[in-house]
Amino acid sequence: MSELEARVAALEARVAALEGDPRQTAASTGGLVSYSGDVHLAGDVTWSIEYGPDAVLDLPPDRAVEVLAALGHPVRLAVVRALLRGPAVAADLQAAVGLSSVGQLYHHLKTLTSARIVEQHGRGDYRLAARTVVPALVLMLASADIAGELR
Repeated sequence: MSELEARVAALEARVAALEGDPRQTAASTGGLVSYSGDVHLAGDVTWSIEYGPDAVLDLPPDRAVEVLAALGHPVRLAVVRALLRGPAVAADLQAAVGLSSVGQLYHHLKTLTSARIVEQHGRGDYRLAARTVVPALVLMLASADIAGELR
């Protein structure tokens, strides 16, 4: 997401909150769930989102389950972690995650691309979709928090 896109998204979120968009207001339960990030790994990505707890609970689960399942495999999480550092070709990803065959890697990449976490650019060139960088990091951080691994 470019800086301009991030600024427009932030402005849209503010307008929606002022206009009473139920996704971003805390009126129904008196609370708000949000996350944001300004990440400079392989590129610059800024992201911010807010939802009321009831709106979060009302989100359809199917795609969320697909994303969580895709990230729930150790090899796929290792692929995402490698791609957070920057785009990579299949051979480099295979070496980075320690797979013995490129077929195994493509199996995992298919799941990650289907879940819209990873994008393919050209033959064998993969990267994280810009819109997934901060959410992927937040999911990793939240899961470490739930596991009690944060200090």
